[in-house]
Amino acid sequence: METSAEADFEDFDISASLPAKVDKNVTATVKAGLDEEVRMLKRRAETELGVGRGAFAAILGDGSVVTWGDTGCGGDSSAVQDKLKNVQQIQASRRAFAAILGDGSVVTWGDAERGGDSSAVQHQLKSVKHIQASHHAFAAILGNGSIVTWGHAVSGGDSSAVQDQLTNVQQIQGNIDGFAAILGDGSVVTWGHADYGGDSTAVKDQLKNVLQIQASDGAFAAILGDGSVVTWGGYWAGGDSSAEQGRLKNVQHIQASRNGHGAFAAILDVGSVETWGPSGLGGDSSAVQNQLWNVQQIQASGQAFAAILGDGSVVTWGVADAGGDSSAVQQQLKNVQQIQATKSGAFAAILGDGSVVTWGDADWGGDSSAVQDKLTNVQQIQASDGAFAAILGDGSVATWGARGSGGDSSAVQDQLTNVQQIQASRCAFAAILGDGSVVTWGARGSGGDCSAVQD
Repeated sequence: METSAEADFEDFDISASLPAKVDKNVTATVKAGLDEEVRMLKRRAETELGVGRGAFAAILGDGSVVTWGDTGCGGDSSAVQDKLKNVQQIQASRRAFAAILGDGSVVTWGDAERGGDSSAVQHQLKSVKHIQASHHAFAAILGNGSIVTWGHAVSGGDSSAVQDQLTNVQQIQGNIDGFAAILGDGSVVTWGHADYGGDSTAVKDQLKNVLQIQASDGAFAAILGDGSVVTWGGYWAGGDSSAEQGRLKNVQHIQASRNGHGAFAAILDVGSVETWGPSGLGGDSSAVQNQLWNVQQIQASGQAFAAILGDGSVVTWGVADAGGDSSAVQQQLKNVQQIQATKSGAFAAILGDGSVVTWGDADWGGDSSAVQDKLTNVQQIQASDGAFAAILGDGSVATWGARGSGGDSSAVQDQLTNVQQIQASRCAFAAILGDGSVVTWGARGSGGDCSAVQD
């Protein structure tokens, strides 16, 4: 069901705080402020975005939290509402939320078996500094560098087998069913489902001086200090890079496609690209390899990649119907500034003149012809799983793609004025207006209706 609503949230602000790769199958979490007299959300400088399925959580200025969306994904926090005080940050798994309070303790809600119930480890959750999530579990880094985990055991909710190794943890990366932690000495500890990268014993001796880790849905790729790459996890998700290993040198950045499986694309220091993983997910770029030079950035849909070159042109590869073939619009792809992608298989590029070019699956955002005349002076684009929303220079919004994913904003179009920012969950959008009010549209079960938390 698709619905819309406007909440009278004064001076409300949202912005993503996760890396650009991140998969848009998300639950958005927002920090804002509270006017004690009228109980309206006030603007604050910092906001957060958690990865989940279909709910929003707003942190108010007094540290309390307002939630809406799919109740099975954390859209209902009433059971812990009295505990949600002085909340500093929120993280989300696919079906639950975890909030860090000012005293370093944690409050969780949502699907109990998938991270929404942390009672078994509650006494350990002290001095928590950061929380990371897999699809169905959480991992918290404590002030002393140790780790506490909870949620579905197979998804990484049980780290007991490696608990004695989890000391001086610096950062954690998660995928569907596994976690990988970088320790202070540059080594890596993994846990969770072995087939999804939870077991790195086969490459353990290679995982030294690790600088960063990227994840597909079922594998991990680590960049070492010398620019080489070590991979592990499901071969069907890019966990085996042996065929490319000789070419993976001086790697600067890695991007992943994530659609239940996944592939990787690495940008080398000379601007070339190396890919690996299933060819059907973009793991084979051989057809365009001679075009991949001076690559500046890469964006991924669920089954394809798009690279922006230094001259502003674009090279694509992967499943043709999912955006891997941009030949129909290639002549238009000039002076491209940025690209957004839906997980379902479409891309949208903003050109230097503010116009937009789209390609990929027409039903999921690859066809913007119905709104093309409106797509001028575009400032930014946000994507749900199957639709796009663009903020124009005059503060209005144009949407396209699957109606059930927020591609149709006609019911709230007259309310979408002076829009400052847009955030997306799996199948819905939330727009923040200049006066601080919030307008939502898309699937009710993904947070497209915030009427329950209107003042």
